[in-house]
Amino acid sequence: MTIQAETHQIKKHKHPSRKHSKKKDSVTVSVNEKSPLIPKRKGAHNEFNGASMSGAVMNLSTTIIGAGIMALPATMKVLGLGLGIVVIILVAVLSEATVRILLKYSRPGGTDSYGGLMGDAFGEVGKKMLQACVVINNIGVLVIYMIIIGDVVAGSSLNGVHHPGLLEGWFGPHWWTGRILVLLLTTLCVFVPLASLKRMDSLSVTSGLAVALAVVFLIITAGIAIFKMASGTLQMPRLLPEITDINSVWNLFTAVPVLVTAYICHFNVHSIGNELENPSLIEPIVQISLVLCTIVYIMTSFFGFILFGDATMGDILQNFDSDLGVPFSIELNDIVRVSYALHLMLVFPLVFYALRLNTDGLFFGSSEVPLELDNKRFAIVSFTGATAAVCIGFIFPASIAIRDVYGIATKGDKILAVLMICIAVFANVVAIYSDAYALFKKTPSTRVFVKCVRRWLNVSKTYFRLKLGISNLRGKNLYEAG
Repeated sequence: MTIQAETHQIKKHKHPSRKHSKKKDSVTVSVNEKSPLIPKRKGAHNEFNGASMSGAVMNLSTTIIGAGIMALPATMKVLGLGLGIVVIILVAVLSEATVRILLKYSRPGGTDSYGGLMGDAFGEVGKKMLQACVVINNIGVLVIYMIIIGDVVAGSSLNGVHHPGLLEGWFGPHWWTGRILVLLLTTLCVFVPLASLKRMDSLSVTSGLAVALAVVFLIITAGIAIFKMASGTLQMPRLLPEITDINSVWNLFTAVPVLVTAYICHFNVHSIGNELENPSLIEPIVQISLVLCTIVYIMTSFFGFILFGDATMGDILQNFDSDLGVPFSIELNDIVRVSYALHLMLVFPLVFYALRLNTDGLFFGSSEVPLELDNKRFAIVSFTGATAAVCIGFIFPASIAIRDVYGIATKGDKILAVLMICIAVFANVVAIYSDAYALFKKTPSTRVFVKCVRRWLNVSKTYFRLKLGISNLRGKNLYEAG
């Protein structure tokens, strides 16, 4: 009895030990399977310690300041200096609010990408919609950049009028000053090397140079304006828009697309934050970048409009193609054009970075290996308009707040989100309508088109008022045309 009891106790003791051993092995395997494929901090095979705050500010600021900076003085011509500056500040505040929404709703689920956040809120469809918008928007932006670089460096011809580029102006017309060779060399010598870098932090130096080049343009514009003001050759600028008829009212909305998309940087915010040594710094980085860009925008708009007044072109670079009425005018014109072309060349890889990531997510979303570790996929992806930009910058962040899958939205968040969606939709509708009106208003067929559009807008407006129960309009008003 005693021996059997002791044997039973020994067996009883060994069994849990074997179970414990199996459980331990299972836990070890589970941990290994869930370990990240790429350590975010320094490891045995990764010497990257994290991006600095200054480098992140430069990268985000360069993402914001693109080709649109040259159109800002023309918006002051339309809106007036006072109203224009107010609108720039307002758009900056709204942009900061949309980025704050993205960061706020990324924390509860530990989401490290804009696409992942849209996936959390709206499923795979929402994620793919965001990625498609980024791809469409960024491809359009990059094509525009290449066109502008070609125009500035190699020249362009429009309606039978030839505008010589920098190289043609310096060396005369030759085969090697033409657009094809210029864009080919720019692609091979600038775009490909910079776009091949796998970390955004690697672009921080070139981003700092891009911001410096934008400041060079600002300094030259401000210097010329101050010089001419001191000599008494400049008039006081208008502070408010000139409203004379209905056409001048619609003309105000031509400034909407430029201003609404002036701060689009949302597609790079998560990528920049993921590389930070201290990821909690991303919010102050966003705020510093927006303040920096707002100062550059306001000063560029202010001095550009003061310098050229009502002669300000839609692209102020065209104003630097003639005599400025100051000493060294030709040299200053060339410096402005060179700095602008170089600036766009250095912005290109940052826009391409987001294009590469979202193209990879769109077509290789099921892959478990990160893009930076899959060289074959990286090579495939690396060499492969405005409505999309508004979705990226305003509609999608606001939709995330309204959806509120984590239950953290305040009443103020939802009110702000609805306001942003309304502004974005209104901006798109009015911009498309005003552009169409301005394009076709001189033809008889267009007058019919405009009348039909006005009738449709009036009917739609009345319908929604009746639907919401905030209007008791009579039926005869449904067919009143403007």
